Amino acid sequence: MRDLVDAIRPLLNSVMSDIGVQESDWNNLLASSTDSAFADVAMPCHSLSKVLRKAPNTIADEILESLGSTMEGLCQVSSINGFLNFSADSDWLSELLQEALIDDRLRVSTEKSRVIVIDYSSPNVAKHMHVGHLRSTVIGDALNRMLTHKGHRVVPENHIGDWGTPFGMLIEHLIDMGIDSDSQNIDLSTFYSDARAKFDSDSEFSSRSRARVVRMQSSEPETIELWQMLVDRSLIHFNEVYQRMGVLLTNDDLAGESKYESALPGIVNKLAERGLLEESDGAKVVYLDGWKNREGEPLPLIIQKADGGYNYATSDLACILDRIENVGSRDLLYIVGAEQAQHFAMVFEVARNAGFMDEGVNAIHVPFGLVMGIDGKKLASRTGGAVHLNDLLIEAVERADAIVAEKNPQLSNQERSEVAKMLGIGAIKYADLSTDRSNNYTFEWEKMLSFDGNTAPYLQYAHARICSIFSKDEIDRNSTLDAEIILVHEREISLARALIGYPEALDTACSSHSPHKLATQLHVIAQAFGSFYEICPVLNAEDKTKISRLALCDLTARTLQTGLELLGIDSPQRM
Repeated sequence: MRDLVDAIRPLLNSVMSDIGVQESDWNNLLASSTDSAFADVAMPCHSLSKVLRKAPNTIADEILESLGSTMEGLCQVSSINGFLNFSADSDWLSELLQEALIDDRLRVSTEKSRVIVIDYSSPNVAKHMHVGHLRSTVIGDALNRMLTHKGHRVVPENHIGDWGTPFGMLIEHLIDMGIDSDSQNIDLSTFYSDARAKFDSDSEFSSRSRARVVRMQSSEPETIELWQMLVDRSLIHFNEVYQRMGVLLTNDDLAGESKYESALPGIVNKLAERGLLEESDGAKVVYLDGWKNREGEPLPLIIQKADGGYNYATSDLACILDRIENVGSRDLLYIVGAEQAQHFAMVFEVARNAGFMDEGVNAIHVPFGLVMGIDGKKLASRTGGAVHLNDLLIEAVERADAIVAEKNPQLSNQERSEVAKMLGIGAIKYADLSTDRSNNYTFEWEKMLSFDGNTAPYLQYAHARICSIFSKDEIDRNSTLDAEIILVHEREISLARALIGYPEALDTACSSHSPHKLATQLHVIAQAFGSFYEICPVLNAEDKTKISRLALCDLTARTLQTGLELLGIDSPQRM
């Protein structure tokens, strides 16, 4: 509980000074308790034994005695087994809740604004988006929302794969299909695989494809027109998926490989000028100290291949230079799978060695694990191929629709359709975002659509339940803004503690680039509300208590709605 730690620290400082302990010796010991059953904040005194040459129990007892009534009105203090335990006073909790009640931001502060580039999603042109794009897209979108909420100017960049040697075969395949003007007729589900199969089996086609690459790189008008058709058709598909998912990406956020194509020769020249380039089997590479392959040999970062083509690293270096010099960012986040950790580590080191990034630039790879099937393998379709993301989203809404129809048959068709979309899409996104991004997670329909456990439907239902409390008696939620919150029952106090933790959870989620930190706190809040509502009457309570509990309900609903919104998830008012 950060707020309590901050309140305790100055009061404790004078006492610790009096007994001969410097702030540097105890400051880091004071922290939120690992077990809220004992206390909200705890301070172990064991390390102080070396300073004071006394037993931890004795030290804790002496500090407690010295504190006297210092903490009165703030917290209750106890000494147990060499620990000082601090439990927040209900009146102090009430004061913080009162602040949150009248604050549109729910006590979430803003930070000094920075320009933060977030590289995420990054599908490939001429291919369907698949489940492999899910995590990058939803994690990137959540970080975009959260960091914007904290006051930063976020620049999302969708680094789509829209350039390179494969486009030679794709354009030739397009010509063979007789499509020269209407890109709507391209079937992305099979287009790339069909072109690849032809390239591998037909030598004449592969020769044409290689020649087409040269014509594309020379900006031949006919070839560029066909290339643009492929890009345009792909963007229709990408935007359909993004709209269905409810993410913020638009065409304005595109920063594909083609954007940096003209800059790549300059990157090679800059690295050569710095004396970083070496030749290896005709390719231009950079060798970095300490990087070795499995055989123990120096591991090169390939900048330009022997045939003159450029590698992913070259494009990434051009991105870094552009984002620093032209976008004006000093904070670069790359939401890319964990398997690319080595690649980004090497690219960032080369960028620093080349002078592209100084020490003030934070280039951070934000890795994530895989989406697994219930068989323990990487999630795949029944045929073993990649699961199309659009199909997954459609199925989620269909499954949610059936659940909503069963749970609340009184909803109109339109209401049911809207709720089903919120639940289905929310379930998929929350299952991802509630998982520590560094871990794999298992995709399970039944679990993620359940109204029990740490799921989107559970949180959404808690929000809808609160909305129904106000609608049932036609109570204006704004009427609670000046309410006096009185915390008496232990369930009220538990809910208060959960709500107080929201700003800290959001800050931690932003600083660690880990949306699950926020999701976890929202689940804690929903659980605490469920326990509160089960025991503590709201509408049937006496006037003063009723108003206080209505204020608690309103604050809970606002917190859940705002928190879910920052994760990119909608909150229905009826379910």
